[in-house]
Amino acid sequence: MAAHLSPHLAHRLPARTASRHRPGRRRWYGASALALVLALTGCGTAADRDAERPTRPATATATASATATATTRAPLTRERLRVDGRTRAYLLHRPAEGGDGRRPLVIAFHGRGASAAEMREQSRLEEDARARGTLVAYPEGLRAAWGAGTQVTRQRPDVDADVRFAEALIGDLVRTERADPHRVYAVGFSNGGSMALRLAAQRPGLLAGTASVSGQLPSGAAAVRPTGPVPVLIVYGADDPVRPLAGLPHPAPAPAGEEPVTPTLSARASAEAFAKANKAGRPVTESEKGFDRTVWRPGPAGDDVRLVVVHGAGHSWPGSSLTPPKGFGATSTALSATRTVLDFFTPAHR
Repeated sequence: MAAHLSPHLAHRLPARTASRHRPGRRRWYGASALALVLALTGCGTAADRDAERPTRPATATATASATATATTRAPLTRERLRVDGRTRAYLLHRPAEGGDGRRPLVIAFHGRGASAAEMREQSRLEEDARARGTLVAYPEGLRAAWGAGTQVTRQRPDVDADVRFAEALIGDLVRTERADPHRVYAVGFSNGGSMALRLAAQRPGLLAGTASVSGQLPSGAAAVRPTGPVPVLIVYGADDPVRPLAGLPHPAPAPAGEEPVTPTLSARASAEAFAKANKAGRPVTESEKGFDRTVWRPGPAGDDVRLVVVHGAGHSWPGSSLTPPKGFGATSTALSATRTVLDFFTPAHR
């Protein structure tokens, strides 16, 4: 991989298994992610191993029994969900039992070319989420990517499929895992960050907050526009060489047969679009060691928007212990994106 990736390689993180590996693609996560995948083959539920499945109405049917309780389920399992006639997969982290009340839920979208297991290892969300009693779901994208934009392509003719999958996943976890429908959050990295922003833009009433790390709002023919107020946090590397802080309005053509790279607004323009939808006040920027934080004061609905620009950071998850591929830039330790995101999702911190 060259020192600076060409735009058509934006978000091409390595695949999880050999069957997804393509010649020339650098593997980021190595043996640790593979070990996780192998371990998961022994920790799925009976339903995941094609046992009898409960019958449910509409298009979404979970393979996990609606009557199973968290006390009898493993802390991490691979689950499946039937949506629009297609079986979709996700990893589910369950916190230790803390009573019979509803629990917060975080949906975490991986980057393009990556997987749910890699997103889990990269972000380590559950390490902080565990203490907060939070469910974390890591869904798998189709062809290891997300339909973050609204432009129809040959590879992705149904541009709303991933939005419906997210809706169905949230609804099922509310029913089967006692997720609190009023405390559902979305976060993502890179292409997954753009997917989280799309979900917030088009389904603001579904989420109590959204965060994107190294992901921006799609633009141009793939444009996504916010339709209502929702709290939004964007964490971005000032020196991102893959999808620059200033945006990528005109990506280079993708290799033949591959899904086109989605054009995007700048990180600031993405935040401003949500601030406008929130009817937020004027922004205030404060500088701290290693990063700048811009906050648009909450609008009438009380939903604020924040942009954190991390100095010296590339196309990476700040605070992660993983080393990004050559050409993706540095990983900053000036802040923990995981802690920053989960603090943002905690109302007491806003």
